[in-house]
Amino acid sequence: MFLRRETTADAPALHAVHSAAFNGTVEPNLVDELRAEGDLLNPLSLVAVIDGEIVGHVAGSRATLNGDKGIAVGVGPLGVLPSAQREGVGSALMHAFNAAADALGYGVAVLLGDPKYYSRFGYVLSSVHGIVPPQAEWAQHFQVRTLAGYNSDMRGNFRYAPAFERL
Repeated sequence: MFLRRETTADAPALHAVHSAAFNGTVEPNLVDELRAEGDLLNPLSLVAVIDGEIVGHVAGSRATLNGDKGIAVGVGPLGVLPSAQREGVGSALMHAFNAAADALGYGVAVLLGDPKYYSRFGYVLSSVHGIVPPQAEWAQHFQVRTLAGYNSDMRGNFRYAPAFERL
């Protein structure tokens, strides 16, 4: 497996990965909109390639924490082709994402997902760090991972890029 940054030419394959992984249109359209609006962060939009085929993708997007830009990053969606699931692709992408976000100086990485899955990557419920999800009903699945740029003042209202608001 080879991990690398997304390229412009990857867009159709990434749309197909998210369509297959989620059996729908919300996630692939979200990634397309983030890319079109300039909110997909290329250093944090990573693909997994096996035998020349893109089999997985994790998106990193612009976000704000209490209106401040550049201290928080949105994670997701994370998608893996069904034929490549349970092969370590998602884990490899998440480890690479966290390392890259850390190296880029972000304070927190934030996602909405299954705590049983994401806790293995250091994510905890956002309430632990005083970070408030955009939707109150997300609280049981809204998670944060602190990174090297974190300090305890990083708390308050989190907002994803505008494409998330339209879901």
